[in-house]
Amino acid sequence: MPFGILDDDKLEHIPGTAPLNGLQNTDTYSGIDPGFLKRDPTGQIVLVPQPSDSPNDPYNWPRKQKELFTIAFGWGCGCVGAVGPLLGGAFVPLAADFGVSLSTFVSAVQGGTIAAIAIGSLIFNSLAVKYGKRPVYLGTTVGLMISCFWAAEAKSFESFVAARVFCGLCMAPMEALVPASIADIWFVHERGFRTAVFNLGILGGINLAVPIAAAIIEYGSYRIALHAMGGAFALTLIMVFFWMPESAYCRQALNIDTGEANVVVEGKGALEQLEHAPTSRSMPNEESMSWKQRLLPYSGYSNQVSFWNTLVRPFYLIASPAVLWAVLLFTTCISWLVGISLTLSQIFSAPPYNFSVVGVGATNLSSFVASVLGTLTAGPLIDGLVTRMSKMNGGIFEPEFRLPIMVTYLLFTSTGFFAWGQASYAQDPWPVPVIVCLGLINFGVQLGTTGVVTYVVDCHREKAGEAFATMNFIKNLFAFGLSFYINDWIDNQGVRNCFFAIGGITMGVTLFTIPMYIFGKRARSWVHRHGIADRL
Repeated sequence: MPFGILDDDKLEHIPGTAPLNGLQNTDTYSGIDPGFLKRDPTGQIVLVPQPSDSPNDPYNWPRKQKELFTIAFGWGCGCVGAVGPLLGGAFVPLAADFGVSLSTFVSAVQGGTIAAIAIGSLIFNSLAVKYGKRPVYLGTTVGLMISCFWAAEAKSFESFVAARVFCGLCMAPMEALVPASIADIWFVHERGFRTAVFNLGILGGINLAVPIAAAIIEYGSYRIALHAMGGAFALTLIMVFFWMPESAYCRQALNIDTGEANVVVEGKGALEQLEHAPTSRSMPNEESMSWKQRLLPYSGYSNQVSFWNTLVRPFYLIASPAVLWAVLLFTTCISWLVGISLTLSQIFSAPPYNFSVVGVGATNLSSFVASVLGTLTAGPLIDGLVTRMSKMNGGIFEPEFRLPIMVTYLLFTSTGFFAWGQASYAQDPWPVPVIVCLGLINFGVQLGTTGVVTYVVDCHREKAGEAFATMNFIKNLFAFGLSFYINDWIDNQGVRNCFFAIGGITMGVTLFTIPMYIFGKRARSWVHRHGIADRL
C-alpha cells in the first residue's frame, strides 16, 4: 500500500502503473529486464510510455519540434479562450443594435456558443480518433477565422447568432483534443508543465480577452474586435500548419503503462506490442518523414473503428471512477469561473464601484496574473512530486501521485470564493475582491485543473480524447445552464450567499479526491477487467 493507495491483486499489470525511476521492485514487473527499458538523457528516469525505434514516433521527435508544438497549441488555446467572452462588455449595446432584448441576446449568442462547444467536442473527437488530429486542428482553425470575420460583418441577428454557433463548434478541438495530443508527445514526467500551458491558454485567453476587447469596443467598435480576433486565428493557422504535425501514431513498443499483456521473450527486439489498430503499422526500419510530408494536411492515418462507435464511446467512460471524478471537478471549477465572468458587470458597474466597461474588463488582469503564477508553479510541482514519490515507491509510478496537488485547489479556490462573497457583500475597497479574491480563485483553479487533466491522461492514455470529449461536453452543458440563473441567483439570495454556496460545493466535490486517491488503483483495475472503455 504505497503512501495510502490500496493495492490490487486482480491484475499483474494495472493500467497507469509503470516503472519511472527504474525497477527496484522487480516483483511488480516480473519478466521485464530493466536493462531493456529506454530512459531519459540522464539515465535516471524510465520513459513512460516506452517509445518505439522509429524516428517518426512523436515520442522521438527532437526537443525543438516538441516545444514548437507546445507553443502552437498554447497560442491556439489562448485564442479559443479569448473568442468566447470577447463581446462580454458589449452585450447591452449589441442587443440594442440588433433590436432584441438583453436576455434574448445573451441566451442566443453565449448560450448557443457554449452548447455548440459541447456538441463539437463529441463530433471532432470522433473524427480525430478516426482520421487523426491534424486535419481536425487545421479545419477548425480555418472555421474559427471565418466565423470571426462572418460575425464582424453580420447584418442580421440570425446571421450573427449562426456565426457564433459555428465558432463554438470549431472551438471544441482546442479544448478537448489538446490533452490527448500532450499524451501523444510528452512522457509522464514531462506532462505536468505542458498541461499547465494548456490550462493557461484557455484561462489566460478568457481573462485577457475581456479587458483588451472592452477597450477596443469602447474606443472603436465590436466589429474591429472581431476582425482582430480573426487575424489572431489566421496566425494560429500558420502555427498549426507548420508546428503541429500529426501526433496520432501506430506504435510498436513495450507497453508498461496500459495494462496490456506484454510480449516478453529473450532479446530487446522482441519486446514489442501494438498499441492501436489503424490501417498501417510502423516498421522497425521506417524512414524518417521529410519536412514536406509532415506538412501535408492529412498524413494518411486511419483507424478501423467506426465513426459512430467513437461518437457514443465517450459516454461509456463515465463508468470509469477516474473520469467521473474528473467530470465533477472539471465541470464545477471551470463553470464557476464562467459564473464569475457573467457577474462582474453586475457587481462592479453598480455603486459603490461604478466601474466603466473598460474598468470592469480590467478586473480580469488579476486573474491572468494568478493563472501565470499558477502555471509556473503547477508544472514543476506536479512533475517534481510525481518523480519524487515514484522514487520513494521503489521506482514505480502511480497516477494517484498526481492527486496531492488538489490540496492546493481546496485551500486557495474555496478560500477565494468565500472571500469573494464576503468582500462583494461588504463592498470592500476594490483591491480586496479583485486582486486578493480573484487571485486566490484563479491560482487554485490553475493548480487543480492541471492535476485533474494529468490524472485522467495517466489513467486513460489511449482513450484520453474520448475522456476529454465527455468532460468538455458535460462541462459546457453545465455552464450553459449556469448562464441562465447565476444573475438571478445573486439578485434573489445576495452575492454572499451565492458564493458561500459555491465555496461549499467546491469543498465538497474536492473531498471526493480522498477516496479517489485511496481506491484509484483498484478502480483502474476494475475498469480494465470489465472493459469499460472498450464496451463498443
